[in-house]
Amino acid sequence: MSNDPFFHHPELADLITKPEDSFFRDFSITKLASILTDRGLPTGWWHSDEERNAMRQAALSEHRSEDLWVFAYGSLMWDPAIRFTEVRRARVQGYQRRFILKDIHGGRGTREAPGLMAALDRGGECEGLLFRIDREAIETETDILWRREFVGPAYFPVFVPAQMSEGTVNALTFVADYDAELIVPELSRTEQLEYLVTGSGFLGDSADYLRNIARQFQLFGIEDAEVEALYSGMNLLVK
Repeated sequence: MSNDPFFHHPELADLITKPEDSFFRDFSITKLASILTDRGLPTGWWHSDEERNAMRQAALSEHRSEDLWVFAYGSLMWDPAIRFTEVRRARVQGYQRRFILKDIHGGRGTREAPGLMAALDRGGECEGLLFRIDREAIETETDILWRREFVGPAYFPVFVPAQMSEGTVNALTFVADYDAELIVPELSRTEQLEYLVTGSGFLGDSADYLRNIARQFQLFGIEDAEVEALYSGMNLLVK
């Protein structure tokens, strides 16, 4: 195997943030609490470090002692924060990318002006990226991954068959948790567009989140009707 993580997809090398440059590489509850306190936003709604680590250990308990594949479908595609040995284009059947995460905690929206982000939901299919983590680095890198993705309730971890050009691998991914306050599967198109236009937080604007997704998908060559429809609708509203 090549030592170049981008051996199979050299076109992705300049499109994915280096781990050392990622905001999320050293992300922690302490860092988050400081940011939210400075902005006068509510704190304490998150998982404790002990809870988060217990969820991580449970999710990985049946993973064999081999490299770990992670399937990314949203911002994790271009800013994974983890160190990986290989990246591959992939498709997952039975799950679809949906904009049903209503951000109210300050990342890209607040309770007064919610933001919107993508989650993986059941049904359809989803194209994204697979990142391969060396088995010797699983403990360190999944700790970073969990601190990025499991700040508070929103997802649950699952292993899914991910199809790439050379076959299928069992990959870890994060699916919408319908019991979480942030997951709102019945959002109307009007509400989605409103949250995209008005949502803003310490990670940036929801509108920029969608623009980045649309731009990156175009560069990656990924077609997504939902992204295209939301992007077109948002542009009509902000003109």
